[in-house]
Amino acid sequence: MKKAFITKEQVEEIVKKYPTPFHIYDEEGIVNNAKAVYEAFSWNKGFKEYFAVKATPNPALMKILKDCGCGFDCSSDTELMLSGCIGAKGSDIMFSSNDTPAEEYVYADKIGAIINLDDITHIDYLEQAIGRIPETISCRYNPGGVFRMSNGIMDNPGDSKYGMTRDQLFEAYEILRKKGAKKFGIHAFLASNTVTNDYYPTLAGQLFELAVELQNKTGCEIAFINLSGGVGIPYRPDQEGNDIKVIGEGVHKKFDEILVPAGMGEVAIFTEMGRFMMGPYGGLVTKAIHEKHIYKEYIGVDACAVDLMRPAMYGAYHHITVLGKENAPTDHVYDVTGSLCENNDKFAIERSLPEIEMGDYLFIHDTGAHGYSMGYNYNGKLKSAEILLKKDGSAELIRRAETPRDYFATLSCLKEYETLEAIMKDEGI
Repeated sequence: MKKAFITKEQVEEIVKKYPTPFHIYDEEGIVNNAKAVYEAFSWNKGFKEYFAVKATPNPALMKILKDCGCGFDCSSDTELMLSGCIGAKGSDIMFSSNDTPAEEYVYADKIGAIINLDDITHIDYLEQAIGRIPETISCRYNPGGVFRMSNGIMDNPGDSKYGMTRDQLFEAYEILRKKGAKKFGIHAFLASNTVTNDYYPTLAGQLFELAVELQNKTGCEIAFINLSGGVGIPYRPDQEGNDIKVIGEGVHKKFDEILVPAGMGEVAIFTEMGRFMMGPYGGLVTKAIHEKHIYKEYIGVDACAVDLMRPAMYGAYHHITVLGKENAPTDHVYDVTGSLCENNDKFAIERSLPEIEMGDYLFIHDTGAHGYSMGYNYNGKLKSAEILLKKDGSAELIRRAETPRDYFATLSCLKEYETLEAIMKDEGI
């Protein structure tokens, strides 16, 4: 059974200052999880978790992870800037981009980020952009085909736009070495949101064998191997979550079997987890404001897909707790909907829940990654606030809710809006 990390009573206090909807994050859970990750890989002296900024791009949360030893995986210049805002610099930042504009390579190089090249053609493009090839550089590998595991996990790297083929990878390392690169990394991402302790060890085994062959054939020093992301979380209450300690032990075993005998026992292991680092430690709090009884039973809430688009976009499951009714029977069946002019704006479809009354607060679980960050402004909807539930139980606003002024700020009719805003103020609207 999934349990919300916040109570109805706490929410009732928070909404006195910050109305729903809002995303809220559990500081204690984030810190404890980060510590567990570092303990699981403590056998590797160069280990570093590069948090995937795209998952939860909030500096207050990133600062918590930085204080736990994490670096940051960025895919745009804005994400690089976010990392810089909290004091991350140099090798604390991994720039894993694709279809990258030249100016973003220039900025990444200026701040000393490790650049992870997505394609062999980017070698010349990068050199032209910054005037040289960095001494430390990484390349992204795509093995093609279909990635399968015995436990049913399957993904399709061959249909992915990311990374280089095997032949391209070997050629790329030869070219980069001749152009002055001295330390090399390997990066690969083969499956998404895996809920199994076997994914990282399986991927590690493949990359470790590739690293040995690359170093032997090209003479390039493989300094680090980046397992990227893909370690998932149990969105459904009947799923068993990953055990990061078991995962770390599995990677360690492959490391000792493959890299150590090859004289590569100093290779650093990097990860780029977003979902695992933050997902379970965020939730979307929303209030029931309407009920509708037609061909189905509907509960309308004050959040919508602007605040969490995964259910609308992917049909993704997010568990819902009706705060204050955790022990009530789930004897009502509802579609839980937002207010967008799209029928897929639903947080749950035919979900068994306790009876929901108007004014009840719903806690939508596991929005700490790819929740707020995927928001948008369709229908002129404004993005909600983000709040940090501190270790001491207090609530800190870490991003205010958007206002109409934010929406109009980039439009040519800003002055007209300001006139309207003044009239509305005068009329008490």
